[in-house]
Amino acid sequence: MTTPVSTSRPSGALTALRAAMQAANVQACLVPSADPHLSEYLPDYWQLRPWLTGFSGSVGTVVVTQDFAGLWVDSRYWVQAEAELAGTDVTLMKIGVATDPAHTNWLAEQLAEGATVAVDGRALGLAAREALLALLKPRGIALKLDLDLPGQCWPERPPLPTAAVRDLPLEIAGAARQDKLARVREAMLEQGAQWHLISTLDDVAWLLNLRGSDVSFNPVFLSHVLIGLTDAQLFVLPGKVDAALISKLAEAQVYVRPYDTVAQVLAELPEQDTLLFDPARTTCALIDRLRTRTVRNINPSTFFKSQKTAFELNHVRRVMEQDGAALCAFFAWLEQAIASSEHTPLNELMIDERLLALRAEQPGFVSRSFGTISAFNANGAMPHYRPTQASHAQIKGDGLLLIDSGAQYLGGTTDITRVVPVGTPTEPQKDDYTAVLKAMIALSRLKFPRGVASPMLDAVARAPLWDRLAEYGHGTGHGVGYYLNVHEGPQVISYRAAPAPHTAMQPGMITSNEPGLYRPGRWGIRIENLVCNQSAGESEFGEFLEFETLTLCPIDMTCIQVSQLRDDEIAWLNAYHQEVCRRLAPRLSGEGLAWLLQRTRPLTR
Repeated sequence: MTTPVSTSRPSGALTALRAAMQAANVQACLVPSADPHLSEYLPDYWQLRPWLTGFSGSVGTVVVTQDFAGLWVDSRYWVQAEAELAGTDVTLMKIGVATDPAHTNWLAEQLAEGATVAVDGRALGLAAREALLALLKPRGIALKLDLDLPGQCWPERPPLPTAAVRDLPLEIAGAARQDKLARVREAMLEQGAQWHLISTLDDVAWLLNLRGSDVSFNPVFLSHVLIGLTDAQLFVLPGKVDAALISKLAEAQVYVRPYDTVAQVLAELPEQDTLLFDPARTTCALIDRLRTRTVRNINPSTFFKSQKTAFELNHVRRVMEQDGAALCAFFAWLEQAIASSEHTPLNELMIDERLLALRAEQPGFVSRSFGTISAFNANGAMPHYRPTQASHAQIKGDGLLLIDSGAQYLGGTTDITRVVPVGTPTEPQKDDYTAVLKAMIALSRLKFPRGVASPMLDAVARAPLWDRLAEYGHGTGHGVGYYLNVHEGPQVISYRAAPAPHTAMQPGMITSNEPGLYRPGRWGIRIENLVCNQSAGESEFGEFLEFETLTLCPIDMTCIQVSQLRDDEIAWLNAYHQEVCRRLAPRLSGEGLAWLLQRTRPLTR
């Protein structure tokens, strides 16, 4: 796990960048939240945006000119960004608001003909460049990709990570790297490719049965893989793979090469050959020197990785039991801590500390799977809020406490959100809580055709909220890895995503189910389980799938307006709690067991 980069800006960061822009005759600088692997979570070396602006959210795009600096974020981060940008000269630009154009449109509209926009081509995807050029080129605006101006201005830029790469035992991986490579090569041949480049870190880790710690919370390492028809080359920083692992990889015809040589190797591929790569997950700097023919398509490993095998799912189910046992012990502690908070103050930071300690007692625990969100009352209205030493709330009085947390274990990745009342919840809070619960149950109970585009399922979860004229700004579900990234594709349950063929729902996919409702300045509610696509049977209309709920932890019932639940919704909740109790009770004793038994009693009218 890497150390988070400080978000306090060095004095004059924007001033230094503007001076570098002027020296390079650049009129605008674009700073995406990205690295050479187009990762969602970045190693410290690539945390340019938080260093430059002070915004600590995980996603955001920055544009700087001589007289303007803007941060583009979506609705999940508006409240957080307003607070963190207060007192700076960085303007919050709200993605999705008609008055705030997208950063691509802003550049095209604001820059004069003949202007130049600089962006580091090592961190700009091909698809993103095409979107930029479509707007900038007709207006005579140039795009310069060989400058890292913010990096040149960062005097204490962290180094690239050096932690060792680890071999994942076959008893956890379930399939040998040779077999996974063979599946990818079959897909390459089907597309007429002799070579395939993979730059996405979780694809590399899954394919080669390797894990690392270069990025906080995600067990991946900086690398590229170039797969040929008979061998493969792993490009990784020197010293990260020891001699013993180099030998094991060589047995599978995987050969370790220096990380910074990948572009040159690609440039030297035979012109008559064909290279397969994913344009949405590959950067300009790697592709622009190619001489070969190309096939642009999603990485085959992305599909293989998303469809968990029966072997993998058995490990995941065991991990969910371990995580559920730790959570029961935690919530038993939390209940007592809330009751005694008048004498022993309780704050948001203590939630993460206790969760981490209890999960660390479980076999195979590795780390958190993301930064814990522990948010009381108004803080819960910020979907990606995280408490810090400098800014956190005391948990006291009446209100709602939202806890979104997860862990990495050998054999699985967890992600769960629960909301618990502190003191006496209000009737409006109960109404909101019940609506979110109805939304989560609606998706949990759904049957759907195999192959349906995942974004199309979103309306099922949102319908109970839309019925109350309520909405939430984030997606309802994201893919989850197998002891890998807590966010993975290709599936995503969000009507804001395009229902493309690659988003088809297939058996074995693990996805989050997390509808929410947020009242800015008051409270936030989100209830989340992980679910897995399983066969629901066949009919004359084809094969259908349904969700198996994987997460095992009671859902708080004290906030439920029982009169607003249908009988079938109550039946689902009671059946879920019965299964939670059956599987977790053997792993618990004492206060944790007592809490579990109390919190899984049947709900009645």
